[in-house]
Amino acid sequence: MKTKLTSIACCAFIAAALAATPAISRAADSTNAPAAETPVPKKPHGLPYHGKVAAVDANAMTFTVANTTYAITSATKITKEGKPAVFSDITVGAAVHGYCLKDDAGKATATLVRIGGPKKAEAPAPAPAATNAPAVAPK
Repeated sequence: MKTKLTSIACCAFIAAALAATPAISRAADSTNAPAAETPVPKKPHGLPYHGKVAAVDANAMTFTVANTTYAITSATKITKEGKPAVFSDITVGAAVHGYCLKDDAGKATATLVRIGGPKKAEAPAPAPAATNAPAVAPK
């Protein structure tokens, strides 16, 4: 009886060891290494600005809002109504907003220019008017 109990315990131990072996080998496997963290998309860096364009200088590739002149570079992202735009889309009187960087001399360079005001959420359609009259089936 004692040997039978010992045999069962030994078999249970071997079965447990065999069941744990794949888990141990998977943990040591280099193909199961954690995925490299994907970089979080960067938010536009810089100082926000907004207002109406007071002046545009196509030769200098600048535009003025209030008392600040913003330079445009090849890295500046320009959009109009959510679609890509170009410098010539910036016109006097147009509402603009975006971000800029200022250097040590105080020169502002636009990193993002959005032409047009912020989008307004569309109002939901009004619900059909409810009537208090009971529904009457035609005869």
